[in-house]
Amino acid sequence: MRKLTMPELGRQSREQFVSTQKKPIILVLDNIRSGLNVGSIFRTADAFALEKVILCGITPQPPHREILKTALGATDSVLWEYLPDCRDAIRILKEGGYQVWPVEQTDRSRSLDSIPWNTGAGYAFIFGNEVDGVSDAVLQLLEESIEIPQFGTKHSLNVAVSVGIVIWHCISAME
Repeated sequence: MRKLTMPELGRQSREQFVSTQKKPIILVLDNIRSGLNVGSIFRTADAFALEKVILCGITPQPPHREILKTALGATDSVLWEYLPDCRDAIRILKEGGYQVWPVEQTDRSRSLDSIPWNTGAGYAFIFGNEVDGVSDAVLQLLEESIEIPQFGTKHSLNVAVSVGIVIWHCISAME
């Protein structure tokens, strides 16, 4: 076994990627504190060719030093925007026909593996603050949440790890 070289990986150029059809998935980051997490999430959005990342509240925005450190250029390839209030993002996304799901442990959460993913649907996933999670004000606007099944003692995952799990599961289930 050997690692593949960069030419063997056949990566698209930034220009090719920008014009490539994206998965109809939007990530909404609400009050994420860490620029390192945000950068990692941008990289995941690039890896899976997601439609967009929406940054809300105190979430740092490019060109923040910590974002650039972990994004490795993904802030140049992934479409993103900033909205001060996550509730505005939810309204816009719902009006645009997206199914909006907060990823949070709630009294009305559904296990990630129980969601019937629709190939033709657009999805928006809301990820909240590293300590407080998705805010109560945001949760009040939505009917259910998605919960990642966990079996250890902590019952929480790093937000960037959670993004990767949810996106991988959603895309795999739709294909």
